[in-house]
Amino acid sequence: METRDTSTIGILFILIGMIAISINDVLIKQLSGGYPLHQLVFTRSSIGLIFSIFLLQLEGGWGLLKTSTPGLHLLRALMVVISNMSFFAAIAVLPLAETTALFFAAPLMITLLSIPVLGEKVGPMRLSAVLVGFIGVLIMQRPWQSVADTDVNRIVLLLPIVAALTYAINQVMTRKLGVSSKASALAIYIQVTFIFVSLGFYMVASDGRYAVDAENGAVIFLLRAWQWPLAGDWPYMLGLGFLSAVVGYCLGQAYRVSSAATVAPFEYIGLPLAVLWGFAIFGELPDLAVTLGIVLIMGAGLFVFLRERMLAKRITRPTNMRR
Repeated sequence: METRDTSTIGILFILIGMIAISINDVLIKQLSGGYPLHQLVFTRSSIGLIFSIFLLQLEGGWGLLKTSTPGLHLLRALMVVISNMSFFAAIAVLPLAETTALFFAAPLMITLLSIPVLGEKVGPMRLSAVLVGFIGVLIMQRPWQSVADTDVNRIVLLLPIVAALTYAINQVMTRKLGVSSKASALAIYIQVTFIFVSLGFYMVASDGRYAVDAENGAVIFLLRAWQWPLAGDWPYMLGLGFLSAVVGYCLGQAYRVSSAATVAPFEYIGLPLAVLWGFAIFGELPDLAVTLGIVLIMGAGLFVFLRERMLAKRITRPTNMRR
């Protein structure tokens, strides 16, 4: 049974995790002009794995990695990898706040997916909130603009939606099948999957030949040639690895010690943080369409969380969020 103490601990972990996520996104965007995405993912996951193994030893040792559902962990990890890489490819081109806001359509997608997959009943109030949130997503896609008038490729605008959808599929799958592992073990499963996927990209595209004629900034970021990091960039690389471990552990721990209904709304601190970092570091300010979209998506998501809590329904337990 959840107590006031465990609620406080869960909220503290989720806040630390979301702050770490926001700083991680800043570092990825900062480094996106000189390194390929799969190199950054490999570096952060390799370093993050070291920290995660240390935490695993503190929680009980190697035996915690044993699981009766290896296929589930692999599938979940692949969904997280797709979600992360889609999101990171987007922030190389799009403003930080806009990318983050579009990703936060994920809770709305989870609500919709829970109907056919989990057989849950979603009332008209939550469905209305989901509709409002998707209107916010649509506004941020700027359908009234022609392709020639948009600053970025339409496909890039869809990348955060892909990230949100794969994350939502991951969480609904977790709810349906259930996962019982320590936070450090969950982090390690995902770090290892990131390493294998990034090595796959390295074997196919490490020389950058697929990015030579590319014009899309997200494609160039994904497939450009590997570069030995500059001396001044090593602290950022190490920071990415450390933050990766912090995110994996803190979010997993938050949802282990406290209920999702208690901690999930605090994930939305990521939106104002994205606006803050975007302005302070990259000089980005959301335009009217993005601001309206942020308000609608954030408002709809919070309403869904609070409504489900009021109805005392169990909502998703994202044992390892994006990034």
